[in-house]
Amino acid sequence: MPEINDEQLIKKYLKGDEKSLEILIQQYLKPVYHFVYHYVNSVSDAEDITQEVFVRMWKNIRKFDRQKKFKTWLFSIAKNASIDFLRKKKTLPFSVFTDEKGNNILADTLKDNSPLPDEILEQKNAAQSLYSAIKKLSPKYRLVLGRHYNDDFTFREIAQSLNEPLHTIKSRYRRALISLKKFLIESI
Repeated sequence: MPEINDEQLIKKYLKGDEKSLEILIQQYLKPVYHFVYHYVNSVSDAEDITQEVFVRMWKNIRKFDRQKKFKTWLFSIAKNASIDFLRKKKTLPFSVFTDEKGNNILADTLKDNSPLPDEILEQKNAAQSLYSAIKKLSPKYRLVLGRHYNDDFTFREIAQSLNEPLHTIKSRYRRALISLKKFLIESI
């Protein structure tokens, strides 16, 4: 079955094909969730906001300007929903959790899940090694990896944005990963 792009899925949905909307949601559920999570830094809040994003998308899809990219439109909804959530979020004073006997339920049940100093140092060292290895890659390899991992572009979108054949981008991606692995092994 040939790959159907976002615009075709929207067109089919607007003509009454409910399955097309399901496919759109499946394609963007994880990327939108990860995008929202980076804003709010909470799993449960990110899940709620992601659900809100897709409700807003569904309510406004008929207003979507099909001359623009759906992905950009959807991520702007995600950004706005995240910002709306953060604006509405209110902090409760610590004393609200104290009962009549003076016991603070929250203080009694809080557990510090933050990493220990040695774990932080290990993560920092790993990040520095990765960053150093990425800097050794040629610019064309760095660009493909950056667009794919940082900007969440598909290989097809990268190829279109760079005006390069899709297979060229896939080859650069594979070569970049091989080189990156080699540089990381050498640094150990």
